[in-house]
Amino acid sequence: MAQSLPHSPLARPLPALPPLAGVRFGAAAAGIRYTGRTDLVMAEFAPGTTVAGVFTRSKCPGAPVDWCRAALPQGEARALVVNAGNANVFTGRAGFEATQANAADAARLVGCAASQVFLASTGVIGEILPYQKISDALPGLYATLSETGWADAARGIMTTDTFPKAAVRETTIAGTTVRIQGIAKGSGMVAPDMATMLCFVATDAALPAAVLQPLLAAGAARSFNRTTVDSDTSTSDMVLLFATGQASNPPVESETDPALAEFAAALDSLLLELALLVVRDGEGATKLIRIQVTGATSDDSAQRVAMAVANSPLVKTAIAGEDANWGRVVMAVGKSGEPANRDTLSIAIGGVWIARNGTVVPDYDETPVVAHMKGSEIEIEIDLGLGNGTGVAWSCDLTHGYIDINGSYRS
Repeated sequence: MAQSLPHSPLARPLPALPPLAGVRFGAAAAGIRYTGRTDLVMAEFAPGTTVAGVFTRSKCPGAPVDWCRAALPQGEARALVVNAGNANVFTGRAGFEATQANAADAARLVGCAASQVFLASTGVIGEILPYQKISDALPGLYATLSETGWADAARGIMTTDTFPKAAVRETTIAGTTVRIQGIAKGSGMVAPDMATMLCFVATDAALPAAVLQPLLAAGAARSFNRTTVDSDTSTSDMVLLFATGQASNPPVESETDPALAEFAAALDSLLLELALLVVRDGEGATKLIRIQVTGATSDDSAQRVAMAVANSPLVKTAIAGEDANWGRVVMAVGKSGEPANRDTLSIAIGGVWIARNGTVVPDYDETPVVAHMKGSEIEIEIDLGLGNGTGVAWSCDLTHGYIDINGSYRS
């Protein structure tokens, strides 16, 4: 399906993805669901690579999520295997057996414990994963792994994505230059509850797993967990962060070490870029929406208000139709369940304040707002006028394209 969909009008080009010390990637066509395209990705990491991860909070997670959760506490990784087209979700004992088999397959090739192999699957739910196809393809794929295989991997993990997604940062830890590089996939079934897509990030920094984990969790909370395409949390979501240690920076023992400040900021920036690339590729999307909330009783409350607006079908369809229907924003604020007062509420679109303190601004001219609605990036500001809490969310519009894609997903 991914090949037949037109590129999102919000697409961004794939950046240059140079080698990152300690990582080799590759992709192959295993015929799991798609024909004529790559659908199996593998990575090998240098010995000593540490790992952190965040996962979906769905109560019906896929077998690969269970596998990774069990493997994560040891904090070590040597390989990653990802397939597209079949999510290996709601497959019972067969799903568990598939993860065991494919982890063992990869472990034999790399020469490591199966528990050092991380697995991810994305695609249709409820169909048994033909894992033997993965087993048969892995030896040939392993033989082709390359330091320059990142772009192939970004394409190999796509499902209904219309463009591959990646981001790169260079920063320092205590004067030592380090790099961070990541790929992601996601287009639909995207709503926060960690992590709303598959995302794989690697750095050549030397950092223990106990330091990586809080950095990733905090960064994900400020990025992936503030985005939504359709309010539906996937069964398969995960973000994994691997640190190969090849940069040989000075030892860091705590995520609060001041030496990590620049690295943490760069990681946050990279995660947000990847998260917004997913929203830009939202199924059928033509507009990226940013909702900023201020004046809430708390930051958490502000965030819940922002997400209520971001998830509102009426707000999203108004934006798709380029209709400056700010009353729908009022509606979404009111239904959020959070403290709000009609008489202190203010709303702006595109930097133009439409309503102040519960009433339309005198002599309000809709002309600049209408012009803003015709653009590809929409800004909505909401001031609740109750306190100092702030929050932000990113979403996309809801078009006929979303129905077209999801109405025929399995056919």
